[in-house]
Amino acid sequence: MSDARLTDPRFKPILVSLLVSILMLAGKVSAFVLTGSAAIFSDAAESIVHILATVVVAISVWYSLKPADADHPYGHGKASYFSAGFEGGLIMLAAGVIIYSAIDDLIHGPELQQLDLGLGVLVTLTLVNLALGLYLIRSGKRYNNLALVANGRHVLTDMWTSIGVMVGVGLVIITDIVWLDPLVAIAVALNILLTAYQLIRQSFEGLMEKSDDGDTRAILSVLDAAVDRGAVAGYHQVRHRETGSQRWIEYHLLFEGDVKLATAHAASHDVEEELDRVFPEDEVIVTAHLEPAAHDKAHPHGHIEPDDPLTALRPE
Repeated sequence: MSDARLTDPRFKPILVSLLVSILMLAGKVSAFVLTGSAAIFSDAAESIVHILATVVVAISVWYSLKPADADHPYGHGKASYFSAGFEGGLIMLAAGVIIYSAIDDLIHGPELQQLDLGLGVLVTLTLVNLALGLYLIRSGKRYNNLALVANGRHVLTDMWTSIGVMVGVGLVIITDIVWLDPLVAIAVALNILLTAYQLIRQSFEGLMEKSDDGDTRAILSVLDAAVDRGAVAGYHQVRHRETGSQRWIEYHLLFEGDVKLATAHAASHDVEEELDRVFPEDEVIVTAHLEPAAHDKAHPHGHIEPDDPLTALRPE
């Protein structure tokens, strides 16, 4: 029986990325063999890491598309955050290899040849990487998948790496100063380290369920509008988080004591529909707790409410 996830449109971008990355690696290794350039080697090394990372991303995206089950009632979308963190770690490894190789060339002196031909190969590959990176980032944002966005940024990092390498190789051709080649490789590696840090930070924030202030204010605005028009008497205990393309929102809605349950439920449903319109790209899943506005009287003695941190961001 075939796996439907493999034909899911959200899985297609990563397959495209893997195929193109293999072709890119073949081209960059050829350019390195032709030239002996440390800078071009740094570009090829980064591409090797990118292929490994893309395989991990493919597995992550495939797993994240698995529907919720009894063991994972919130789905499997957080797999993408593990993938982004792993990819960041691999990028750091690539940067270390590049810096080591470049320092060795600075000490012993690089042996360069056929730089013009290698430069031509890199120009072509860089244009391909630009198109692929933009495609992956657009797909990742469309499907709200951090793994695809991270992979797209990795591709664009690879592109900027190639541009830096091309500048270095071009300067060597123009000036005949060969030590510029490993120097450019080191500069490229430092830029790669920055990208790795950003990916790891995003992964950590996703796993820790850091809330976005803009999203919080959007949710609170919807709830405030419901209060202003008299649909609800108030609200508190707002929570929200993302799991892949799913957005989970929780809150307590307060109603006057004489409001019938059917009326309160209808008002709550209206709020849910408005939240759906605020986040059109996501599957919005709302858990609403309905309770009387005379909140303290309705709860038994000794009842303690959890902290309510997000309401501090309520619009003025």
